[in-house]
Amino acid sequence: MRKTLIFLPLLLASSPTLAEPAPQLLPQLADPATAQRLTDAMQSMSTALLNIRIGTARAALEGRPPAPGEQDLTVGDLARRDDPNFDRNLQGQIASVGPTMQRGIEALNRALPEITRDLKDARKSLKRAIANMPDPNYPRR
Repeated sequence: MRKTLIFLPLLLASSPTLAEPAPQLLPQLADPATAQRLTDAMQSMSTALLNIRIGTARAALEGRPPAPGEQDLTVGDLARRDDPNFDRNLQGQIASVGPTMQRGIEALNRALPEITRDLKDARKSLKRAIANMPDPNYPRR
């Protein structure tokens, strides 16, 4: 009996499920250069969105013809009207995206083994629950 108690943990520790390497995200996602490329892409997209001309559409929605200087009105012009430090604040927010994303990826990599284990446990529980469901074709008494 004592031998069984000693060898049981060793047998469990040597099982194939525990020998599997811990799941990780793709190395490309964990690479800081990827975060920098995404930050650069966000910078380009935000610049493009801020340069969209909306003056004519705004006037049309209000049911009037656009004023002479209103045709060149952009999304960025409207944003800058409310916040004089808009450009500086936007640049700061975009610059912080890369490090924030990198920390998030690292946290996800640390949590991924536990998430995977929990999903496997949930799958086993669902299989047991399905196996214990009564057969609808079984005759009732």
